Amino acid sequence: LCGAATVRLCSPRWEGPELVTAIVLVTCEVDQTPETAQALADLDGVSEVYSVAGDWDLVTVVRVGDHDDLAATVTEHIRKVKGVETTRTLIAFRTYSRHDLDQMFSVGFEAGQPD
Repeated sequence: LCGAATVRLCSPRWEGPELVTAIVLVTCEVDQTPETAQALADLDGVSEVYSVAGDWDLVTVVRVGDHDDLAATVTEHIRKVKGVETTRTLIAFRTYSRHDLDQMFSVGFEAGQPD
């Protein structure tokens, strides 16, 4: 992060077992990005899909129960989606988020309430 931005290490909100989070970078076949993105978003374990500029066409966020589930999601599902040409998987070790810190300071202040 640039400048004096505050970042907080987040504790998991999931009350059950910890999830494995991975970012899967995807290159699509020509003119197949929207269809491929929707097909990926419909897969179990895929929480978000972003269309991006640069060397990759899509960024897919995967959250699953364990590494075996991750392996299955990537190799048996994501890589078999029509339109997926290549992938690169990045496994997350920790999550850092400014969003949670911002929410903490907005507690009790709802829209329309006086300050």
